[in-house]
Amino acid sequence: MKSYYVYIMSNQNNSVLYIGVTNDLVRRVYEHKNKLIEGFTKRYNLNKLVYFEYTDNINVAISREKQLKGWRRSKKDILIKQKNPLLNDLFDQIQ
Repeated sequence: MKSYYVYIMSNQNNSVLYIGVTNDLVRRVYEHKNKLIEGFTKRYNLNKLVYFEYTDNINVAISREKQLKGWRRSKKDILIKQKNPLLNDLFDQIQ
């Protein structure tokens, strides 16, 4: 069975968010943290995993990613703080 993750990365100030989907959360967050891929997260120094969800269905993951991207920032903040109230980097928990 495959695993898929919808995840949210932030910067140290928690002022910028990036929402993505992947089938390998550890690898993908490692890539963000080490700036191995050009793009938004590298440009804005988003190297902190603040939220993630798991599903075994890629269509559900993609749909959820699109849903979260459509939300206002305030609603995203509430979602994140429900599971991670201190906005800690969750990377160590997934390794």
